[in-house]
Formats: sequence, C-alpha cells, structure tokens
Amino acid sequence: MPNTHLLYLHGFRSSPRSAKAQLVAAHVAQHHPGVRLWCPQLPPSPRAAMALVAEGIAAWPHSRMAVIGSSLGGYYASWVAQHARCASVMLNPAVDPARDLARYIGEQAAWHDPEERFFFRPEFIDELRQLDVRAQPPAGRQLLVAAQGDELLDWREMVARYPQARQRVLPGGDHALSDFPRLLDEVIAFCDLA
Repeated sequence: MPNTHLLYLHGFRSSPRSAKAQLVAAHVAQHHPGVRLWCPQLPPSPRAAMALVAEGIAAWPHSRMAVIGSSLGGYYASWVAQHARCASVMLNPAVDPARDLARYIGEQAAWHDPEERFFFRPEFIDELRQLDVRAQPPAGRQLLVAAQGDELLDWREMVARYPQARQRVLPGGDHALSDFPRLLDEVIAFCDLA
C-alpha cells in the first residue's frame, strides 16, 4: 500500500526553508495532496531533535510512512527508519557527524537567517554517537543520493555506509544538491506516496 505520511529532516544549520525541503513540500502539495508531510525545525541538540521527531510521528502508521533526510538530516533519517522500520532517502548524508561536527562546537549562525544564532554544545557530540545505527542492518528500503562533488562530505564514505541501498551517485554536484530538481521525481517515486 502506498505511503500516506512523509517526514523531511533538514541538515545542520539548515531549516524547513531549505530549497530541497521547499521543493518536496510543493511537489507533495501538488501531486499527493492526501499525504501528510512534516518538516520540523530541528533543535541543535541531537537528542532533543530525535525526541521531537519521535513524538511527532508516534501516532503515524509506520508501515505507511517514509523519511527523507539531507546531510545531518540523512544521519537522523537512518535512525528514524531503523525505529519506524520504514523507507528512507538519504541526500548527501552525514556518515560520522560526531567526528565531523566536533569543529563546530560554539556559536553558529542559521543558514537561512544569519541573525538567528544557536550554540552547538560539546555534549551534542556524545548525543550524535548515541544515534549511530551503522552496526544494524537496514529496517526498510533505502535510497542514497551522493554527489561526488560534495565539498563538505566524502561521497565514498556515503557509498560504503549504505551498501544495501539503491545508490544514485552523481558525477560533480555539490553538498546542497543544486540539481535536486532533476532528482525530485525519482526521490518521490521511491517514497511511494499515495
């Protein structure tokens, strides 16, 4: 049966206002008006972010949902999919954010509103480690979209992290997946929306 619920998780310093989140929202509204789409603003604390998500999807029919995550949101999407046992799409996902985000401890500016500041605290690194599901086999179908031109994360790590996923490795590209409009139909089709 097709999925009736879709969760979108944005990346570090990002928001529901990201270009990809907006494209997904517009596409779902136009082509799948009966689907419930939720793209929450995630707090900086990984533990708080996943508590917010877990509470938000608690009443969702997990057998009829999918999750899309970009960058750090891709790491979170793997955790969500493991617990909800649902399909997941990872867009240039962070593979080891506990390692990669350690250098960002301190005050950060939000990408879509530089006036908006938040603190990335040292304890968030441990919270990220606690969400690591790399040792577990996937609990649902996975699609990986990895751009070889990602300037922030290594596409080879992504490919190695998701060996059982359907993999879409893009020559060139960038971390923001500027060519996401061309990939949107494929991503939405994989989510199998009602």
